[in-house]
Amino acid sequence: MKFFIDTLIVPFDVSFISRALVAGCLAAILCSLIGTWVILRRLTFFGDAMSHGMLPGVATASLLGGNLMFGAAISALIMSAGVVWTSRKSSLSQDVSIGLQFITMLSLGVVIVSHSDSHAVDLTSFLFGDILGVRPSDIFIIAIATVLGGLTIFLFHRQFTALAFDERKAHTLGLNPRFAHLLMLALIALATVVSFQVVGTLLVFGLLIGPPATAALLVQDKASISLIMIVASLLGCAEIYLGLLISWHASTAAGATITLLSAAIFFATLLTKSAISRLNFTA
Repeated sequence: MKFFIDTLIVPFDVSFISRALVAGCLAAILCSLIGTWVILRRLTFFGDAMSHGMLPGVATASLLGGNLMFGAAISALIMSAGVVWTSRKSSLSQDVSIGLQFITMLSLGVVIVSHSDSHAVDLTSFLFGDILGVRPSDIFIIAIATVLGGLTIFLFHRQFTALAFDERKAHTLGLNPRFAHLLMLALIALATVVSFQVVGTLLVFGLLIGPPATAALLVQDKASISLIMIVASLLGCAEIYLGLLISWHASTAAGATITLLSAAIFFATLLTKSAISRLNFTA
């Protein structure tokens, strides 16, 4: 019993570990709610591009001594507007527009960071964050964003559902799919902006895609969007807890450990489901 307590519970008696757990779980819930729509709407590439496209704003804010989250928000706004504008003004697909914005923003960010003497450290912090350095104010901001994100998804659930499964029907029903799409992009930006400073862009993207994708494999009825969100949120919180636990005992980087665990759980689920399907087919 003592071994059980020492292994699974005692690490979270440390204040910075417990704060990391709370902040991580809040970020996991927010990313799972929004990530479910990212999966259903096939906006994974945009989520990845957004998580890395914030670098120019973050780098500029860092060099000027400003607020990193404000800089990230400016970059996210510019990138979202750029994707929409490029898609409308050209005959190119949205994927091409996202890719162009991605390489432009990321390259610009690296150029800006290269002017800093500590650019290697800055890039590492940007990618992996500092989940063990979470402050109470960070938790408060993520909690507010989680409530706002959840409320928005609840209020626009019908519009998002129609947009994800049949955009033409959404037009017919007068659900304004264009506005719903823009709102969905704004939610993705919200998740990445409020979470990156704490958990880094890799963990944000890992939580945005990993748990919802795994949940989509586990939930048989893909139309049960609410169930996918619930399963994804539970998976995300479990991955935060286990990742912090492994990081504590194995002395590994917390953010990278959580992201790796999220990917490992997805592939383990996929392999297990594939093996079960093969057994059922041969039986």
